[in-house]
Amino acid sequence: MTDENLEIEALRPRLQASDAGVRRIALIDLADLEDPDGLVWLVDSLGNDPATEVRAQAASLLEAWEEDEVVGALCLALTDTETSVREAAAQSLSVLKTKQAGRLLVPWTGHADVTVRTAVFRALRELRLEDAAPAALQALADSDAGVRREAVGVLGWLKHLPALERLATLASSDPDTEVRRAATGALGLANDERVLPALYQALQDTTWQVREEAATTLGKVGSASAGDALINALADDYWQVRLRATRSLGRLRYLPALDALIQALGHSISNLRKEAALALGELGDRQALTALRDAADDSDPEVRKAVRIALAQLQ
Repeated sequence: MTDENLEIEALRPRLQASDAGVRRIALIDLADLEDPDGLVWLVDSLGNDPATEVRAQAASLLEAWEEDEVVGALCLALTDTETSVREAAAQSLSVLKTKQAGRLLVPWTGHADVTVRTAVFRALRELRLEDAAPAALQALADSDAGVRREAVGVLGWLKHLPALERLATLASSDPDTEVRRAATGALGLANDERVLPALYQALQDTTWQVREEAATTLGKVGSASAGDALINALADDYWQVRLRATRSLGRLRYLPALDALIQALGHSISNLRKEAALALGELGDRQALTALRDAADDSDPEVRKAVRIALAQLQ
C-alpha cells in the first residue's frame, strides 16, 4: 500500500463520522492529497451525503478534476434539492478546460430543469466546442432568458457565423435586456456588414446598457460606414455610451469625427476626456495638435497620460 493510500485510510474514520462538520473537513484534507484514489469519496459524498454542507463542499473540491465520472456527478448535482449544492456544482463545471469534458455536458443542454440548462451552457462557453453549436442555436428560442443569454455566449465564443442572423434578431427584438445586450456583443464575432442594421437599431435601444454594447461592437465590426451613427451616439444621455462611441471612432479612424472628439476633450467626465484624447491620437490628424496641447495640463493624471500618448502619435 502506497503512502497516499495509507493517508486515505487514515482519513476513513473522519470521512464516515456522524458529525457533518467532521466529514466536510475530512473531504478538504482528502482533496489536498490530490490522489486519484480519493475521487471515489468525493463523488460519493457529492451524490449521497445527507448533509447539504458536505455535498456543497464536495462539489467545490471536484473543480480540479476532469474525469468523466466527476463531470457526470457534477451535472447530476445541478438537480440537487439545495441551492448551495447546485451553485457549487455549476461553479466547478464552469472551470472545465477539456473538450472531452465539454462533450459530456452537451446532452445536459436539453434538460427539463432551467437551472441545469443555464449552468451547462455557461460551462460550455469558454470551451469553444463546435459540438455545442447545434444545441446553442436551438436554445436561442428557449423560454428562459437566462438560457438564451448563455446560449448566445456559447455561439459568440465559437464565432459561429451561421448564428449571425439569429443573433441579429435577438439583438433587435428579444424582450430581455441582458439577452439583447449579449446578442449585440456577439454580433462582433465577424467583420460582416450584414449585422450593421441590427447594431444601428441596438444603438437606439431603450436601455443604455444595450446602446453601450452596440457602440462597442460597431468598432469591432470595423466598418467606416458606422462612423456617422457613432458620432450621433456622442450625444447620448449616458456618458457610458458616449465613451464607447468615442473609443470606437478612434478604432475606426473616422476622420469626420475630429471636431466632435476635440469637443469631448472638454467634457466634465475625465474618463470621456481620456478616451477622446486616445481617439484623436488614433485618427492621426494633426489638426488635433492644438486641442491636445491645451489638454496637456488636465487635472486628471490619466487624461494627461492619454494626451501624451496622442501627441506622440501625431508628432
